[in-house]
Amino acid sequence: MITRGTVLHSHGPGEQLKADEVELTVGPDETLVEMRLAAVTPLDRSTLAGKQPCAPFVPGSEGAGVVLSSDVAAAGAAVVVRGAGVGVTRQGVWGRFAVVPNAAVHALPPSLEPAAALALLTPALTAHTAVRRVADVQPGETVVVTGVTGLIGRMCAAIARAAGAARVIGLVSLDDSAASAGGLVDQVVRVDGLGQVGRELPWCDAVIDTMGGPVTGGVLGHVSPGGRIAVLGYRAGEFTTIDLHQLIGRDLRLLPVNLQRTTLAPDAVGQALADIASVPWRADYDVVPADRVSDVLERPAGRVLLDLTALSVG
Repeated sequence: MITRGTVLHSHGPGEQLKADEVELTVGPDETLVEMRLAAVTPLDRSTLAGKQPCAPFVPGSEGAGVVLSSDVAAAGAAVVVRGAGVGVTRQGVWGRFAVVPNAAVHALPPSLEPAAALALLTPALTAHTAVRRVADVQPGETVVVTGVTGLIGRMCAAIARAAGAARVIGLVSLDDSAASAGGLVDQVVRVDGLGQVGRELPWCDAVIDTMGGPVTGGVLGHVSPGGRIAVLGYRAGEFTTIDLHQLIGRDLRLLPVNLQRTTLAPDAVGQALADIASVPWRADYDVVPADRVSDVLERPAGRVLLDLTALSVG
């Protein structure tokens, strides 16, 4: 299948992106997507600033759109595009249409708006990796999530529930409101700045620790033999004290969550979105016309989405 559409081309590092009309050919094991939105990610910025695989090059490693033709998704299906080298080692999604590998196409749950899905994708993948891959939460287990009032903490709780956890317990600082965790956890337990945890914290099979510091050492004493702690944050401090007697005697595992050294499973994006889809989320992002992308590439922070629907050659 061959189609024509407008894309944003980069002709080399440091050069302005230019809108060009191009011909796109869909090959075997590829999907043609009519793009609606695309994220501007740190990966996109680094790819644009560094060595691109070809010139001209279409950036864009994450986007959302509608399938036009595919042998893995129905025509008209809403999808998120991410992975399989899209926007890094092969042409990306900053265009009206994109030809991408089938492996980069992931179903968008009906309850998630495309913009929210893109804005929430990175924290969702972080939480998914911590819960399902590193901690390997299993059905029937009791899971503790520290710092459950933060976005990633709440996502970890939702994903633990989706993974089949029988009980999800949220650990919250003494001065923190637990209102945002309502409906996500079965119990809230307080922890002080020294990592002292209330006696009401029961034994658990796994801890997803977003707080770090003394909290990590504090929850260690509540992990059942053979259990594990997946550590993905340290806002409570970069240092902790570990009771080696407990660690060795109860055969516990202390596991770091490092996404830079983790290769995502092929179904990780779709599963992460499906796991959080039942919960309403507040997503912060700005949407700008695609032809203004050069204005936002240097933004130091904030989630920016490109509106690709009106992209045309100037």
